[in-house]
Amino acid sequence: MGDQPAFTLNIDQNKYLPLDGREVHAILTVGSTGGATVQAAPAEAAEVIIIDTSGSMSGSKIREARQAAATAVQTLRDGVHFAVIAGTESARVVYPGGHANLVKASPATRAEAERAISRLSAHGGTAMGEWIKLAGHLLTAHPSAIRHALLMTDGQNNERPEVFASVLSGWNGKFVADCLGVGDDWVPAELRKVAEAMLGTFDFVRNQGDLPEFFRRLTQTSMSKTVAELSLRVWVPQTATLKFVKQVSPTLLDLTGKRTDVNPLTGDYPTGSWGAEEREYHVCVEVPPGQVGQEIRAGWVKLVRPDTQEVVASGNVLAQWTDDLAASTRINGKVAHYTGQAELHELIQDGLSARAMGDVDTATARLAKARRIAADSGREDTARLLEKVVEVDPATGTARLRRNVDKADEIELDTGSVRTSRLRKEGS
Repeated sequence: MGDQPAFTLNIDQNKYLPLDGREVHAILTVGSTGGATVQAAPAEAAEVIIIDTSGSMSGSKIREARQAAATAVQTLRDGVHFAVIAGTESARVVYPGGHANLVKASPATRAEAERAISRLSAHGGTAMGEWIKLAGHLLTAHPSAIRHALLMTDGQNNERPEVFASVLSGWNGKFVADCLGVGDDWVPAELRKVAEAMLGTFDFVRNQGDLPEFFRRLTQTSMSKTVAELSLRVWVPQTATLKFVKQVSPTLLDLTGKRTDVNPLTGDYPTGSWGAEEREYHVCVEVPPGQVGQEIRAGWVKLVRPDTQEVVASGNVLAQWTDDLAASTRINGKVAHYTGQAELHELIQDGLSARAMGDVDTATARLAKARRIAADSGREDTARLLEKVVEVDPATGTARLRRNVDKADEIELDTGSVRTSRLRKEGS
């Protein structure tokens, strides 16, 4: 069918292992054409817009939030089911008022929603788990739709950690949620937990006046999706162990703990909804040592649509043992690149955590190393942010933490560390 998206799967790896080699690494590049055409009926979609209306949102913030929510509503295409939620210590459906269901977007319902949004005011506390639960219940009524929530907050979650964790566990992967933090009083770790559980993104809106544009862009991206769910189905031999499955581009996201067993040797890993885009994943398999010249299939990867169980692409992860030192020590370029990107993220997270705890030595060492990796890997944006946190004497190479760091710079560094750069092609 012409309106069905086409998926591709390419596997990059160095299959050669030394005689005692056990770890096989591969980068999976998954691409989708999206498949939507002008003539094709658009995919069924369900959208929930969640606005923090707690007391800290008073003044100009709530005005910008109202404009941003209205912008998101305007961006919805006709026929998309939607609702708007106001979040405080509880969650309330602002539109459609008095209804437990989503309504279809049309000129009339968009206008009604904008009028309801214009009446939002700021008061109360912050309980993001309650917001997610209500969004989940609304979206559950549309099981075949591309389900998406857009969540914005400016504050810290007031729920007990175990309550918040329980909500995220219960709704894990049931819909995609993209999150935005505004101002400098929110905790990146909290939105990171939401994004990881819901296979979404989280970002920092440094200037609240940019909030409508963030809402427009995220809603537009959601509207462009054509497949509600795609799973990575990974098989490994009985003697092997699948150590991890991680998304490494465009952002870092560990999928290892999201496995659903198909059988003892095979598991499905959710990747969320897809449009016309490309993502990359890092798979690591541990195998028992083999003999010189022996080649095995260390992994068999399939792209599967869970709704139909259709396999849309597949590929092999191979291992072959050799006594050729040059062959077995050559590291695949993509594997090396994304291993370095993951290390950069971990160094930034470790460094910022150590800095918050007052461990100056650890923070300095981690952030200085992150600064070097960022510069070497072409992450100029990250390198510039790291320079605002840690300075290096060009003459001696001695690193030290800067005394006065803008809280917004620290948040931007924290949130940006999950984004990765693509491997630059030779000559570019």
